[in-house]
This record gives sequence, C-alpha cells and structure tokens, in this order.
Amino acid sequence: MCSMLTASDTPSVVRAWAAGDPGPGRALWARPAEAGVFALAVPEAYQGGLGVLPLEVALAFVELGRHAVPGPVVETVAVAALLDRLGEDGPAKRFLPALAAGELTATLAVGSGYALDADCAGLVLVVAAGEVRLAPGHGPVRVSADPARRLARPSPGGEVLVAGPRVAEAARYAAGWAALTTAAQALGVGYALLDRTVAYVRQRRQFGAAIGSFQAVKHRLADTLLGLEFARPLLYGAALSLRTADVAAAKVAAGDAAYGAARTALQLHGAVGYTEELDLALWLRKARPLRDAWGTPAWCRERVLAEDA
Repeated sequence: MCSMLTASDTPSVVRAWAAGDPGPGRALWARPAEAGVFALAVPEAYQGGLGVLPLEVALAFVELGRHAVPGPVVETVAVAALLDRLGEDGPAKRFLPALAAGELTATLAVGSGYALDADCAGLVLVVAAGEVRLAPGHGPVRVSADPARRLARPSPGGEVLVAGPRVAEAARYAAGWAALTTAAQALGVGYALLDRTVAYVRQRRQFGAAIGSFQAVKHRLADTLLGLEFARPLLYGAALSLRTADVAAAKVAAGDAAYGAARTALQLHGAVGYTEELDLALWLRKARPLRDAWGTPAWCRERVLAEDA
C-alpha cells in the first residue's frame, strides 16, 4: 500500500479536499479500499469483510497518516466497529458490506459534538441519548487547525437505527477503535515529518556544511525518532489487546510524538517551514488535531491511571 500511495499526488489531493472538492480524495480513497483496508474492520460474516483484524488496521493507518490521506478514514472504521457491536439484528447488514468495499464513507458524532467531513461522507451517524440515528444532513462546515479536517454538526432528527442499553457499550467499543486508528494515523504523520526534515537538513547548508552535520540538529532529530519508536510498540500492543488503558497509552504516546515531530520539523526548516506553499505544511497542520481527536492527552492519561488504580 505504501508504494501505491507514494505514486499518488497526495499534496494536491489534500489541498483539493481542504478547498471543498472531494473528487480527488474519493479517487484516492478507492485505492486503499480496493486493497482491503476497510474490510479489515468488518467481520467475515458480512459480504466483503476480511475479519476484525485491529493490528492489520493499525499498520494500514500508519501508512494513511504517512501519506496524509484526507477524509473520515478513522470515522469509517469506528462506524464499522459500532455497527458490528450492535449485532446482526441492527443496521449492520444494511451498511457493513458497502463500508467493507469502500463504496460508502461514514462519519460519526457523539452527543452534540461535531462530525468530521459530514459534508463528504455518505453515512452520518449520531450516538446520543441511548440512540443511534441516521442524520438527515449537517449544519455549516467549519475548518479546524488542519484545513483538510472539515467539521459540521449533524442535523437533528433522522431515522433511529438502534435504541437501548446496548448502544452505550457499542459506542465505547467504537471510540476505542477511533482512538487506536487516530493514534496510528498520528504516528504515520510523525514519521513523514521526520523523513522530510532529515532530507531537508541533508541538503540545507550553512557555514559550508549541511546543517544535518551539526550536533544540535542531530540530537533534536534523534529525540524525535526516539519518541516515535517508543510509541510504535505501544500502538501495536494496544491493537492486540484493545484494552482501554492500552489504547489510551498508545494514543497519548503517538500523539505527543507526532506533535514533537511537527515542532522539530518547523524549527529545523526555519522560516520556510511556515509557508503554506511548502508541502510540509500539510503534515504540520495534522499533528495537533490528531493528538487531540478521539481522546486528548489529559483524557488518555486519566484512563491509564484509572485502570492502574
């Protein structure tokens, strides 16, 4: 999948998505979908499902983050997890085959919160008051710190798909998947930022030498790599266990590492790092929103401490 995404012009796709043109993004989305990325989160009992394989999903999402693939990729997997957990007598048969095939994109709002890319998703679900409902539309679109993350509140009303006590447990399960895949996406963003920064310091020269040869620069890059490499096994361990505390630990480690990589990239690129024209900005602006999405660092640390207590 890495070579497949590398061959795509993802910077232009991201810019188009941020400008409200989802066409190139949908074309790019089809490639990992055809490779079975979303089918990895759908049980084999449903047409097109390859089984619920969180480790494989996490590996794939690292690459989606590395290549800055836009769209509600995390939310689509979270919706698949939600529908699966609600059981076969719920709306799973209605939507899971299309989600597995990549024919349907989905997003999710919890309570009165925002839904990511509700204007581009084919399925907008809202979990609130013990119900899962199908939103009939959405409100005004707002842009987050990352212009390619477009937020909107789902419209009130709509078809109630499921109601009852099982909704809360299914929502917690889906949120765990969302946190896991967001952590994987953040880790991929961090590695992309580090790779681009290493390439830059090798060719940027000062005082007759590449700045990458300076000891202070080497130390900064080494610290960034250590943060990412520390987060990676936590991510894979969380994918194997799906325990709340493990997922929270992976989320905070990956989010902090990606944000640290963004700070390093910005500093070592100097003034050029602030320019929107430089493709680096597309990854820089993803780091903080991904760090905070589906569980802020403070919330994640509370989950870890609560389970260890």
